[in-house]
Amino acid sequence: MKLNVAGLFAIPALIWGSTFYIIKFQLGAVDPAWSVSYRFVLSGVILLVFAKLKKLNLFFTLSQHRLIFQQGIFLFGLNYLLIYIAEEQLTSALVAVAFSTIIFLNILFGSIFLKQKSERKVFVGAILGMAGTFLLFRNDLLDIKFDELPLFHLSICFLSVVIASSGNITSAYNQSKSLPVLQTNALGMLYGGIFTGVIALIAGKPIAFDFSIEYSLSLLYLSFFGSILAFGAYLTLIGKIGADKAAYVLIIIPVIAVSLSIIFEGYKFNLQVILGMFLILGGNLILMQKEI
Repeated sequence: MKLNVAGLFAIPALIWGSTFYIIKFQLGAVDPAWSVSYRFVLSGVILLVFAKLKKLNLFFTLSQHRLIFQQGIFLFGLNYLLIYIAEEQLTSALVAVAFSTIIFLNILFGSIFLKQKSERKVFVGAILGMAGTFLLFRNDLLDIKFDELPLFHLSICFLSVVIASSGNITSAYNQSKSLPVLQTNALGMLYGGIFTGVIALIAGKPIAFDFSIEYSLSLLYLSFFGSILAFGAYLTLIGKIGADKAAYVLIIIPVIAVSLSIIFEGYKFNLQVILGMFLILGGNLILMQKEI
């Protein structure tokens, strides 16, 4: 079934908005690097089996594999590894605000590497989205003592945003070269998962697995919904409307996460939160005019 732009936008936004809670069940006995590795290796294997059953083409040239490998390392490996390192010392609020800048990087990298020109409404929507994200997490951000922030982890955080944006642009480039999303995701996730596992081994992280129901079910959820479905829809969206507009999915995720927190965790709903959501959703409406 082919989805329209609205469907492709909604799927990753809703799924990734919920993964804030699901990832909690991944923390504990298993080192985060191994959890990331398990997640994407499992996703890659599932997609490869599906592609094989559907008799989809899985034969690519060496140069095509290089592009798929690059996409895999950027989107399904190094990006996630650096985020885990950054969040050892940084709050999720600061990370969310940092990731709201990805739309500007997608605009910049798209113009440099893909020779794409972004419309004025993209800039307007991006600014509104970033302002809304700041309002959503304003209280958390005000509690941060910026003079005591570890510069290493802050640098790692922004480096992960740069790498994630590079992965977005790589996917857009791969699709422009007629590389299919499903197969490139399958191989890319496998490459990214194996890469993360190798890094974990080099870093001396002990190989471990948690056979509890919570860990196993959360791993399945993140592999199938958080990786296969969400990335499949998001990267297809990039191919349809461009990496600059598609990046707004990552900005609207905090709205989903906060909404779920209001429903399930008793998060306090106040004027500041309402205004932040209004700005983000307003930016989205401006950005997606004539697209949906």
